[in-house]
Amino acid sequence: MGQRLSVIVVEKDRARALLIVDGLRDAGDFDVMVIAEETGLARRIAQRNPDLVLIDAGNPSRDVLEELALATGPNERPVAMFVDQSDGSLTKAAIEAGMSAYVVDGLRADRIKPILDAAIARFHMLQKMRIELQETRRALEERKSIDRAKGILMRARGIGEEEAYALLRKTAMDQGRKLADVASALVLAADLLK
Repeated sequence: MGQRLSVIVVEKDRARALLIVDGLRDAGDFDVMVIAEETGLARRIAQRNPDLVLIDAGNPSRDVLEELALATGPNERPVAMFVDQSDGSLTKAAIEAGMSAYVVDGLRADRIKPILDAAIARFHMLQKMRIELQETRRALEERKSIDRAKGILMRARGIGEEEAYALLRKTAMDQGRKLADVASALVLAADLLK
């Protein structure tokens, strides 16, 4: 997102939409599109594929939050939501819907830039955590597969754990494959032979 950011502003009220657009103009060079109608929001946001979504929802209902969750794709882009007032359950629903920033007490032009910066930073932090979690899960699954493959080799060949690991590693090197892939193939073959 180093170049000019494309921003979709979701706002029904024209005057409030102009306030946001003016605040964005004062904050930097943005490619801004305003969407006034919430129906079909998911499709319109997907078509435009913006870098950031700003939503001025006033007093959002759960239905609006669900539509916004579908529309904004929390793993795809930062989303900042401005509301006039909120309660704990709506705040929780907004966060679960993937809002990067949830700002209560309405919208003021001078708050737009810092909130954008915070939403983008939080989005990148959460994206990094998601990637790390995926990598950790993948590594754990690979480790489980390797351990199962070692166990299969140890039983089938009557060898120790170090020898089983060395055999897996040598096979992977000889075949130019990842150790985890060789282990998965062995586990799959053993499951098929049961």
